[in-house]
Amino acid sequence: MKEFLPVLEKSTLFSGIAHEELLGLMGCLGARVTEFKKNQFVFLEGDPANKLGVVLSGAVQISREDLHGNRSILGRAEPAEVFAESYAFAGSAKLPVNVVAQEDSKLLLIDSCRITQSCSNACGFHQQLIRNLLQIVSEKNLRFHHKLEITAKRTTREKLLAYLYEQEKFHGKRSFTIPFDRQALADYLGVERSAMSAELSKLRKDGVIDFEKSRFTLLQ
Repeated sequence: MKEFLPVLEKSTLFSGIAHEELLGLMGCLGARVTEFKKNQFVFLEGDPANKLGVVLSGAVQISREDLHGNRSILGRAEPAEVFAESYAFAGSAKLPVNVVAQEDSKLLLIDSCRITQSCSNACGFHQQLIRNLLQIVSEKNLRFHHKLEITAKRTTREKLLAYLYEQEKFHGKRSFTIPFDRQALADYLGVERSAMSAELSKLRKDGVIDFEKSRFTLLQ
């Protein structure tokens, strides 16, 4: 666990908790480090909604599938980021989403009840963790609102440009790498991959963007 302390210190979940207290907190929470291979499921839809995780290395993707097998990507978590916390504390018995490792990953998994219920040691960490969780959930609600604004656009072109301009703001520069391959980007935007690829080619031909795999540059 000690090797992951630098990552844990960067996580909003453990903000306000001193370095020397983190290891003790891990014991209090019963946290465990688990390794997952690329494309391995961390959580499956229908699993008990009683755990949340922190990415220590690698990345995970959160998605849903409809009855026809169409995938919708809801989010992604990278090192120091938290995932599945909204479902763990929403009072739902089962998870409505899948969480899959996008690459070989090490994850810290925590039972949600160990956060909300004070332990026998009367640790003072629990209230701080709850405050941190409120901040995390609020920030993710804002991100989800931004996604709704993007996917509400009428055309594939408008959705693509809205997403790319949002990424430009996030990275603070015109050239950036997005966290999606072509299929994942189509699933995130809620569009057909072939139509999106055709629109990307048109945007490049029109001199609006340039790209190489997941690396994009806004030219206008």
